[in-house]
Amino acid sequence: MTLSLSIVVPAYNEGARLGKSLCSIVTYLNKYAPGSELIVVDDGSTDNTANAAREELSDSGAVHTSVISYQSNLGKGRAVRLGLLASRGDIALFTDADLSTPITETPKLVDPIAQGESDLAFGSRALDRSLIGVHQPWGREQGGRVFNTAVRLATGLPFWDTQCGFKAFRMSICRPVIEGATIDRFGFDVELLYVAYRAGLRLKEIPVRWDHAEGSKIAFASDSLKMLSEVGRIRQQARHGVYDRAIKAVEELRKDKANC
Repeated sequence: MTLSLSIVVPAYNEGARLGKSLCSIVTYLNKYAPGSELIVVDDGSTDNTANAAREELSDSGAVHTSVISYQSNLGKGRAVRLGLLASRGDIALFTDADLSTPITETPKLVDPIAQGESDLAFGSRALDRSLIGVHQPWGREQGGRVFNTAVRLATGLPFWDTQCGFKAFRMSICRPVIEGATIDRFGFDVELLYVAYRAGLRLKEIPVRWDHAEGSKIAFASDSLKMLSEVGRIRQQARHGVYDRAIKAVEELRKDKANC
């Protein structure tokens, strides 16, 4: 069975706040997208994340729900990919467990895909900063700007915010991109956008509402260096042809679609 929309929520040690977030998502989907799907991916949490998710989703109305859980912490990138590849929706969107971008912003990303205007749409905090309600601490916010500038210079991506945890995919054509990705930690967003861009897909950066939520899993100094290292790894893998198969698969799908 194929559903119109799937929402994927990666979660690591989010037991304390996941219930509230999932309640918001289920309420929204039952009202605006009944028959859709919600997938929680518990990325090896050491708290009660999986049980909290199952308890909250035990009465989800018309929304199809599932919880994917495993023992090892594999990284947010791996969790997102597992959720996206398990989804059955024509369009799949992943969102952070803290709902820094409110779930009510979903149509901003989904509608351009549903209307055939884009293949991958992603939220941005940089295009309209007036939409930011609660800002990150000054140092973290400036660090994010530096990181995105480095990404633009290193990859050639023409976007201003690759890291907002709110992205939607037309799964019929984006699946090879997701399958071909390799970055498991915080640089995974850049990799997905980079491969999709290299494959000639239509990407759209869209300003969204956003509020900083306390409890970030990113250690600013050390993880920023790891993210930059992963950007370097993406460039290296591109030179070595790691993404060529995914790009070719997307090109074949685009060709088949054009011939239909």
